[in-house]
Amino acid sequence: MARRANGNQTTLRNRATVSGIGVHSGREVAITLHPAEADSGIYFYRTNCDGGADREIPADYRYVSATELCTTVGLGGVSVATIEHLMATLRALAIDNVMVEIDGPEVPVMDGSAESFLDAVDQAGIAHLSAKRRYVKVHKPVRVELGKSFAEFRPYDGSRVEVEIDFANPLIGRQSIAVDVTADSFRKELARARTFGFLCDVEQLWARGLCLGASLDNAVVLGEDRVINPEGLRFTNEFVRHKALDAVGDIGLASAPILGCYKSYRGGHRLNVLALEALLADTDAWSYVDTPVARRESGHAELSSGVAAATFGPDVS
Repeated sequence: MARRANGNQTTLRNRATVSGIGVHSGREVAITLHPAEADSGIYFYRTNCDGGADREIPADYRYVSATELCTTVGLGGVSVATIEHLMATLRALAIDNVMVEIDGPEVPVMDGSAESFLDAVDQAGIAHLSAKRRYVKVHKPVRVELGKSFAEFRPYDGSRVEVEIDFANPLIGRQSIAVDVTADSFRKELARARTFGFLCDVEQLWARGLCLGASLDNAVVLGEDRVINPEGLRFTNEFVRHKALDAVGDIGLASAPILGCYKSYRGGHRLNVLALEALLADTDAWSYVDTPVARRESGHAELSSGVAAATFGPDVS
């Protein structure tokens, strides 16, 4: 088994800026990733707030304010939405300290995947700091259930996600994927998987003034019997890969990287956050460690396959 090359904290070497449309607001928004000092953690610096005062919001599960269509963190009436793809990128690439300056209410959706954020980190580069990194190490299973859905953390030698979606609709089917999350596996298996949903759900959300920025440029859209996007899918199981991408981002809201396996069945943002809350509320289930651990070879296993899942509708699969 290979070991982590460096147990120290990291930040970015330089700044990098990404701009695009917010999928929910339809507004142009820009984010700039800034280097940050050791023990700063990941946090948002929200500008252009109503009232004129800028606000810092930690990227921490304790500040989650909404999980219906995306994951949102907020403080004092100011919030930042759609943070999951950026958070997944920072956690998977082992970036510990970043200040995310943002001039709007949500992170831009870009093409619906994490690829643009991956490119931004590559552009900025990664710098190692002198302080040691802490990890949240899972010691015993913790499980939460929500209707027919469930999620659980269990001990594991590394960082792993196992995600399964299951729909009765013949356009959706059943898909599962398991990934040992490393920078390499994230690049190859998860980063390019796009968000997705049904056209009928998008039209209903538009009528409610939601998902105003959604289009074929930033999501996989399903009609009654086919994928509408002319380019088709990037992976035959792009849908469950994107659910795994979301899970990496949502559980990345822990105060430190998690050493353990996270498994979800028919999950979504709400379930991911509930499971994280349950884990960290049980002080016997985890502890902080600062020693790099042996890591299994990166890779993934596709346990079963179907066609598609919807994320523009309710956040369950």
